[in-house]
Amino acid sequence: MTVPLQEARNSLLDRATAYVRSRLHGPSAHTAENLVTAYWERVPAEDLVGRDPVDLAGAALAHLHLAERRAPGTAKARVYTPTFDDHGWASTHSVVEIVVDDMPFLLDSVSMELVRQGCGLHLVVHPVVPVSRDDDGHLTAIGTGPPEAFLHVEIDRQPPGERLEALRDGLLAVLDDVRAAVEDWPAMRAQAQVLAAELQERPPPGDAREISEARDFLRFMADDHFVFLGFREYDLVRAEEGDDVLRPVPGSGLGILRHDPAADPAAPSRSFARVPAELRRQSPDTVPLILTKAAARATVHRPTALDYVGVKRYDPDGTLSGERRFLGLYTSTMHKAPTADIPVLRKTVAAVVDRAGFAPASHDAKALAEVIEALPRLELLEVTADELYDTALGILALQERQRVRLFARRDRFGRHWSCLVFVPLDRYTQAVRRRITDILMTAFGGTGFEYQAQVGESVLARLHFIVHIDPAAAGGAGPDLEVVEARIAQATRSWADDLSEALLEGYGEERGLALLRRYGSAFPAAYRDDFPARAAVADIARMESCGQDGHDIALSLAQPLEADGLLRFKLFNAGRPLPLSDVLPLLENMGVRVVDQRPYEVRAPGDQGVVWIHDFGLRPAEGDLEAEGVKGIFTDAFATTWRGEAENDGFNRLVLGAGLTGREVAILRAYSKYLRQVGSAFSQAYMERTLAANPHIARLLVELFHARFDPARQDLTDQLDVRGLAGHPSSADPK
Repeated sequence: MTVPLQEARNSLLDRATAYVRSRLHGPSAHTAENLVTAYWERVPAEDLVGRDPVDLAGAALAHLHLAERRAPGTAKARVYTPTFDDHGWASTHSVVEIVVDDMPFLLDSVSMELVRQGCGLHLVVHPVVPVSRDDDGHLTAIGTGPPEAFLHVEIDRQPPGERLEALRDGLLAVLDDVRAAVEDWPAMRAQAQVLAAELQERPPPGDAREISEARDFLRFMADDHFVFLGFREYDLVRAEEGDDVLRPVPGSGLGILRHDPAADPAAPSRSFARVPAELRRQSPDTVPLILTKAAARATVHRPTALDYVGVKRYDPDGTLSGERRFLGLYTSTMHKAPTADIPVLRKTVAAVVDRAGFAPASHDAKALAEVIEALPRLELLEVTADELYDTALGILALQERQRVRLFARRDRFGRHWSCLVFVPLDRYTQAVRRRITDILMTAFGGTGFEYQAQVGESVLARLHFIVHIDPAAAGGAGPDLEVVEARIAQATRSWADDLSEALLEGYGEERGLALLRRYGSAFPAAYRDDFPARAAVADIARMESCGQDGHDIALSLAQPLEADGLLRFKLFNAGRPLPLSDVLPLLENMGVRVVDQRPYEVRAPGDQGVVWIHDFGLRPAEGDLEAEGVKGIFTDAFATTWRGEAENDGFNRLVLGAGLTGREVAILRAYSKYLRQVGSAFSQAYMERTLAANPHIARLLVELFHARFDPARQDLTDQLDVRGLAGHPSSADPK
């Protein structure tokens, strides 16, 4: 922070406290001054400088008014848009004010709820202030007592009324969840330790190694690797329809599951009921743990789907009788821990390594270990040994090759698809990620999604998608993954990829790669937006011809399908762009109207020079014309005129109007000049207009010239009915 900025900040706060002293007197003034000082103490100077000191004082005083009385263990919240007339201070944004006992997860949970409701955050102030209160909750002093959190968040300006009430209600619900999770955290952690001891003292039927891993995993969770947010116990009972259902045990809920979600405390677990019976039966009774993602999203700490840890309960005879369910979030230490330190996961990894059969300390063994260690821990917890083997060996087979791969699996309860997508790093953009998301959501029938992207030193970017689906629609084998992968590959293709493929196809590998090195990154973004890569292949050929055989320009004429009768005329020249004043008269004299013009600078790397492409939209005077039939004679005529080998006059309209070549137009131009020399009363401009209005006569005159003077056609001279010219009706009055 610069000294002038700090000085401006201190001066601003001094004026704010002075304003408070001028407005308040007695003990209340001292309390207000203390709050103003604590309120803005940790706010960066750049967020304060430029504000009105009255608004700074007013924001703190308004918050103090909200905090004047608060019952212990409750939260107070207000959402409003302050104006000076109504509140004594003003802001360009709407403001959220919260007073609550200080506890973990407050700021990130509140921010998460505001973002969920579509609010943009502009300023977050979060002072933790010691506050003294009397037995009725009235504030008596600032600076002593238990810490309370004063949250001030400036958000996008909101409409008054129901919108502000909805924001307030959502924030209070989130604050209730935070309080419940924090207050019950010790009890939930203790439950995990109790269940671990139970698995050790009274192991259920099943594989001893599975039970041992489950016990160690619960202890691992309790050792600060899991943020406990909710716990509830369920009884497994048989419903009248014959399907197994889970009913909550009254009074067993902790944290965010303190209160039963249904009015009937004996109502079945809704998440369990949504899972089809055939999928529920796929979970063996002898596997003591259920590790998956819950259908609900966290309202506390992080905006992601809750992690679900189910511990099966067994009767003394070994019969499955219920479930103890933990909801929460794995901590960052869990995500970073080596796989060998994570129970359950380490057993799966060991089975994959053993099945792979690579020699210890070999290159393949080390590469496989790196692949597995790099995978998301949540993916490794849910996956079976067979699924992990197929995925890990598939990733290993990529070998840093720049190609797209998709590895997808459906979780055992049909709640989501887990998708690992690898794409070349140079293709990965936010636009590409959104296209991949749309493809996955459509292919798997997603109801929501989460994703994580990993970009490092590898030539591949890895995206991990969790696509949530409706369990009731989870039947069947799912989409053809090869088809989905092909769609993703197509969606991630760049313009440069298409250019590479088109050049290799058109020129072969050696020449195509040479041109790719020269022009692969030479085309500007505007050109890439306007033209497909296949069009660039033809343009590259024309650019390569510039400067060869004495030709300073290259030309092309085409009629795109979407052009609506327009012709697209491209003029290529090396060096500087061409002045429009040099080009437009030539085009207009050739009988076209220039509708638009777009220049593109193609800059090859190094000292290989610059080529300008001038793309003109042309509207022929004679209406729609087929470019294929006239492009050769049009470009030749333009080139000869450009080089000064032909005159630039109105006779050039006959190129398009009568389909004549530049040399044939020169014949009629010569006749016109001869007639002028022998004393004809008609001007050249008149003869230009007359022939342009009667293109059939112009063609017959040229045909007559060929018939008379072409040695190869002397035998046709007598057959030509020249008298037909005089009697042929004119299509326009020459006058």
